[in-house]
Amino acid sequence: MAEQTGNSTLDFQNIKPSLVEEFVSGAKKGFYVGVELVAPAMVLAYVLVAFLEITGLMTIIGKMVGPVMAVFGLPGEAVVALVAAFFAKAAGCATAASLYSKGVITDVQATILFPACITMGTLIGHFVRIVIVSNVNKKWHSLLLCVPVVDAIVVMFMTRAVLSFMGLSK
Repeated sequence: MAEQTGNSTLDFQNIKPSLVEEFVSGAKKGFYVGVELVAPAMVLAYVLVAFLEITGLMTIIGKMVGPVMAVFGLPGEAVVALVAAFFAKAAGCATAASLYSKGVITDVQATILFPACITMGTLIGHFVRIVIVSNVNKKWHSLLLCVPVVDAIVVMFMTRAVLSFMGLSK
């Protein structure tokens, strides 16, 4: 859309937004991410932890996977954060924060969990959106699901090693 003004023509489609307009646009997007994506994941995490505690399943889960999680320096209950992260990164991190606030895990243990939640976070959603939609050969599906889990295991070992090197274990 162009408008004639004297000898020159103004082209309104090529006018770049101002710095303020860019900031407002970014703030709106950030607000959307917080309200539409992060907040529901955090609510899911707190509800999950509360449900598991009320029903007594947290204790049962903790005893069942305790020996496996001990390899990473974590109590068995910490697996709940990893399961939540499987569905959403924010849910995994919020679950770890909830476990920390309830005294189930320490700050060092939360630090070990955080990179694992980020590394394998939202695995199910990404798998469906990317792998299934793009028709990746089915023979690769199990490998594509396992790689982020293996990455999470490696990053938990690495984080524990770094924290131990820094003298921050347990």
